[in-house]
Parts: sequence; C-alpha cells; structure tokens
Amino acid sequence: MYEYISGNIIELTPAHLVIDNEGKGYFVNISLNTYSLLSGKPSSRIFICQVIREDAHLLFGFADKQERELFRLLITVSGIGANTARVMLSSLSPVEIHKAIAGGNAEVLQSVKGIGLKSAQRIILDLKEKVSKLYGSEEIFTASGNTIREESLSALIMLGFPKNAVEKVISQLLSEEEDTTVEDLIKKALKKL
Repeated sequence: MYEYISGNIIELTPAHLVIDNEGKGYFVNISLNTYSLLSGKPSSRIFICQVIREDAHLLFGFADKQERELFRLLITVSGIGANTARVMLSSLSPVEIHKAIAGGNAEVLQSVKGIGLKSAQRIILDLKEKVSKLYGSEEIFTASGNTIREESLSALIMLGFPKNAVEKVISQLLSEEEDTTVEDLIKKALKKL
C-alpha cells in the first residue's frame, strides 16, 4: 500500500489532483479541505489511502495524516463508503466532524448530503471513542481564483451529483452572493443538493 506521494502538483481541482512523481502522474481524489490546504502550492506530499473495489483501484489523498485517519475511520462504519466519507470531509471540516462525533451531535452530521439520522447515530456510536485523539485546532486556508463557478461545478459533478441540478444550485447561490470562495460555494451547494 502507498503511504504518501511527493511531487509537483500538475492539476488541482476541488475534487481531485494530479501529482507528478518522477515522471508518473497519479490521479488522486481529494476532499475540499485538502484542496484548501494545497491551493497555491506548486508541490506537496499527499498522504494516500488506497481503496480497491471490483471495478476500480482508487487513490484518496489528504494534506495531513489526521484527515486521512479520520477518512479511514469513517469508511469502517457500515453504510459509509469512500465517496460518502469524502463528501463528509468536503461539507464539514475534519475538526467539525470530530467535534460532532465526540459531542454526539447527530444534527451536524445529518447536514451532509446522504447522511440520515440512523447513519449519523451509527457514526457516533462506532467512532466516538476512536476520534478522541485525532484533532486539535487546525487552520483552514481559503483559495482564490476567477474560476469559482467552473471549479465548483466540476467538483460537485465529480462527487456524483447530476450536472443539471448542480448548475441550478450553483447559479442560485452565485446570484445570492457574488463574492465567495470555491470552498464556501461547494459547502452551501452540498447542503442544497
């Protein structure tokens, strides 16, 4: 299994990145949190979690080991797959997820698309003791750019949402608030989709 991949970041979107390591390009699925931390960096070390399914071998990458460990814990919960865990880490910061689990706050977890009351309660029950030492305070960096609409659309479509629904929600959110970041726009859209 892979521990990490170091190299130049060739492509970075809110849903994935391509990292060049000695002439080999790796396509790595990322969360919005990792996107925020990597924005503006020409190279980095990405901590990897490899998910092997019948139809695909997928790489999920994280800016730090704590987020990767939280991802690994989330996918151990029955009914929470890799894409759902990534949506959780894109909708809420790792610190928010940790606090919700540690505090038994199912409502916060239910704010994530695809997480109902039973799933939220199962996450809390299964992970409450395990997350206690993962996170302290963490600073989240915001990204800037003039392709906010395109990056948000791309990220949400890559997460599996229908293009028509995504375009409608993004247009509505941008008409309400023009000055926003990709991260904020995606978080708001995830709550409406």
